[in-house]
Amino acid sequence: MASKTVVVGQGYVGLPLAVAAAEHGFEVFGYDTDESRIKKLAVGESFVGDISDERLAAILGQGTYRPTVSPNDLEGFEIAVIAVPTPLFDGVPDLSFVEAAGATVGSVLRRGATVILESTSYPGTTEDVLAPILEKHSGLVAGRDFHLGYSPERIDPGNPVWTFENTPKVVSGVDEKSLAMVSEFYRAITDEVVVADSPREAELAKVLENTFRHVNIALVNELAMHADGLGIDVWKVLDIASTKPFGFMRFTPGPGVGGHCLPVDPLYLSWKVERALSKPFRLVQLADELNSQMPEYVVRRLTRGLDRRRQTVTEARILIIGLAYKADTGDIRESPALEIATRLIEAGASVRAVDPHVTELPDVPGLVHTELSVEEIESAHAVVLATDHGDLDYDTVVKHARYVFDCRHRLATSERIESL
Repeated sequence: MASKTVVVGQGYVGLPLAVAAAEHGFEVFGYDTDESRIKKLAVGESFVGDISDERLAAILGQGTYRPTVSPNDLEGFEIAVIAVPTPLFDGVPDLSFVEAAGATVGSVLRRGATVILESTSYPGTTEDVLAPILEKHSGLVAGRDFHLGYSPERIDPGNPVWTFENTPKVVSGVDEKSLAMVSEFYRAITDEVVVADSPREAELAKVLENTFRHVNIALVNELAMHADGLGIDVWKVLDIASTKPFGFMRFTPGPGVGGHCLPVDPLYLSWKVERALSKPFRLVQLADELNSQMPEYVVRRLTRGLDRRRQTVTEARILIIGLAYKADTGDIRESPALEIATRLIEAGASVRAVDPHVTELPDVPGLVHTELSVEEIESAHAVVLATDHGDLDYDTVVKHARYVFDCRHRLATSERIESL
């Protein structure tokens, strides 16, 4: 009989994991407290771009995947994976979702079962936060009575090359038996497993991966601002530097950072370092400051461009293309495009937005959602390309726009098209 597996959290991380496990023969219960989300999944409607309705329908039809909001359905599990959000609240890690999931799983935890945390957090979360909750609600002891480990998620939404299955999976456990059980599970559903010596090591590796990107994006974002002031094309500079075959990795500037990984995860590490060592993680703090400035910088550049065309931003009609934080996804978490829209509306502009990938529209007062058309493009005093989805008609934009501010360097620069 297939192992009963519970995946707590059916979002951008939990759903791909649940689907992969179900496709490999596990009996999967996808648990989430969001009833509307579970209702969609139950009828084969996916809201995660990497999971098609067809894949979802197949495992529903086979009976290997069952979405549920009932904690009772989790009883008797052999494997439970917690993949819930870990947001920031006023700059402080908010582990309330992990804590609630731990209490739910702990209430039905039995001897010999395995619990795995995938949610990104600071080093020590698995052993210092989750383990005590599981022990409290189950009356069992981690390592002795049940297995516990950490395996950081490495989901890259919209990436057709590196998927859940072929991205190397880091695994860890609180003891040797826990590590063996965690490794066995992921070896059954992924191509490669990478072993960490401890959950703390795996947790730090995860936040390092995202901090590396955060810091390097901050570097090129600041470079872009200074290059503009010096009258130098930063994109040509990046092209030249990228010809070096060693010692250089290309990162590109943009309107800011979004998703969960970059605006949030590095600050978990910074918070933990400052709390544990009483020292600031200065590079992380500076990177966050620089990347957070980018939406404001985009508005300043756009305002300057409008001024040159004898148009004030207060009376401008502006069309924003792309609301998601990342191309070819519908993920709007922490998206800089939303802040750009908000700032422009607060400045008095009339702002409209196009994003066919975003199905759950964000609540931005004053923002009008529309479709990309010749009429919309021609009516706009400026078009802001915030997210360069691959399936949009850029030829029409180039042909009919009066002025384009291209945050992604997707379009060839000209008198009417300006790059970040």
